[in-house]
Amino acid sequence: MKLVSTPRTEFLRDLASEILGLYGRGRTVVAVDGTDDAARTAFADDLAAVLIEREHPAFRASLANFRRSRVEQERFGPESPERLFRHLYDFSLLRRVLLDPFRMGGSTGFVTRAFDPDRDTWIEPTWLTGPPDSTLVIDGDYLNRSELRDLWQYSVLVETADEAADTLSVVPIDDAGEVHGPEDRAAEQAQADRLYRTEVRPRSRAAAVVDLTDPARPQRRFFDSC
Repeated sequence: MKLVSTPRTEFLRDLASEILGLYGRGRTVVAVDGTDDAARTAFADDLAAVLIEREHPAFRASLANFRRSRVEQERFGPESPERLFRHLYDFSLLRRVLLDPFRMGGSTGFVTRAFDPDRDTWIEPTWLTGPPDSTLVIDGDYLNRSELRDLWQYSVLVETADEAADTLSVVPIDDAGEVHGPEDRAAEQAQADRLYRTEVRPRSRAAAVVDLTDPARPQRRFFDSC
């Protein structure tokens, strides 16, 4: 189905052409990284739609559907920025039921949703298969971390105006890494985001950095990786 041409669609078409030019044959995994959940997910959805418009099979997944349960997370100590950053997701599950079987190709089945984070419960798996030449677009926060970045062929980092402004922000924490104040959860997440940026430097890891200050008109950004 032909998509309506807009500046956003044209930007995504150019990005899709770049990805397919590099990885158009075989099974490809594209990661869409970013800490703004809504902006990141919408961008990944639209990128998959543009790939399908090109008659290239594409599948969607979100890291949110591979979280650890709350009980499992508690095994790593009280909720803190450190725990959010390092232990929120089950990377073993992600590889076992999605990434490894998807990359194997053939008739091997894979699962794009394993856990419902809102209900804190497992999802009855739906096993999918795909053609030899197809792309999996997965979105999530912290996808350029060292444990994951070798699992995809191409990664996109999307940044909103708030994220760009927050790049150098400091969220006070106590010695145990626990946030205090009336907005504990938001501050805790902000500190986890900062920990990721400081430790990983995702701008230097992503193949493409996209400025979504104006979501209707994405802009490609280039940064010195030195």
